[in-house]
Amino acid sequence: MTFCIITHVIHLQSEGKYLGYAPYVNEMNVWLKHVDKVIVVAPLKHIDKTAIHQAYQHHTIEFIEVPSFSLINFKEIIKSIVSLPILFLKIFDGMKRSNHIHLRCPGNMGLLGALVQILFPKKAKTAKYAGNWDSNSKRPLSYKIQKSILCNTFLTKNMQVLVYGDWKNQTKNIKSFFTATYREDEKIAVTARNLNTKLQFLFVGTLSKGKQPIYAVKLVESLKNKGINVQLSIYGEGQEKETLENYIQVNNLNDVVFLKGNVNRDAMKLIYQQSHFLILPSKSEGWPKVVAEAMFWGCLPIASKVSCVPNMLGNGERGILLSEELEEDSLSLVNCIQNQELYDAKINAAISWSRNFTIDKFETEIKQLLTS
Repeated sequence: MTFCIITHVIHLQSEGKYLGYAPYVNEMNVWLKHVDKVIVVAPLKHIDKTAIHQAYQHHTIEFIEVPSFSLINFKEIIKSIVSLPILFLKIFDGMKRSNHIHLRCPGNMGLLGALVQILFPKKAKTAKYAGNWDSNSKRPLSYKIQKSILCNTFLTKNMQVLVYGDWKNQTKNIKSFFTATYREDEKIAVTARNLNTKLQFLFVGTLSKGKQPIYAVKLVESLKNKGINVQLSIYGEGQEKETLENYIQVNNLNDVVFLKGNVNRDAMKLIYQQSHFLILPSKSEGWPKVVAEAMFWGCLPIASKVSCVPNMLGNGERGILLSEELEEDSLSLVNCIQNQELYDAKINAAISWSRNFTIDKFETEIKQLLTS
């Protein structure tokens, strides 16, 4: 089977291998175990390899490079329009020479892929919609168009669309799905956390406005001002780094908040095990892997009510849902921090739930998708 991936993920080439954002590539490597040849249609840039990059694991990969594009301003729109013919042709070429078409959505390449796949109604197809599937959420127009095409079983034939969360009144091709980081044999016992010590908080993810790392800082600052012994470690890089650095400096938080940059999977695994809470005040998510990862290792998630997050957290049974009202959220945390029994119950529920979703189970599901 020749498997064609259409994705907006920026790739790089190093030592004869193609690399991309590690969580995405690690997931794709599970799919690639079951195919003979891979065609990747994606942007390729000359950038340095970092801790967040991972290589595809497959012996036969053909990479079709396309220009990256966006619709964020007039100049970018004009540039994208000029690039459209070559983008369509390269996507069409990859799809034509494949047996199974796989779209990564939402994204600009996902939008083009959703349009071009209409021309191949008989080919087996899957689409992974990694964003928020909630119809009531605020989304860019391009995301709405992608969703409309994927749900339209007249335009989109022979495709299974994998989405996060359970949603009512969906077309027959929509399948509730999940993702995973750890294997069955990693289900080792978790050390209990004592709340009568310095509380270790985490933020893990891109330092962007959408992820709202500044809210995590302010939340921990609020706890500090209430006399609670806290520390926040921020893992990730991004455009908001300077904003965070300035806020930390101005508000004298240098001994409380620490910017740690990117770390690899194994290092992050140990960090989860040594931390009390994960904060993710993101404005938009699909299935936030950091939330499931933290739960797996007994680090209690504190997250915003977006996408399937309330379902992941059992509406508060397995974590704490943010209102994004600072004082209200701060008091919710204080209530949990001052109640070891409540904290332990949430942790146990979080561990039990998250360990249902392993790479082993994920691989079984993927194999069924490719053979059905």
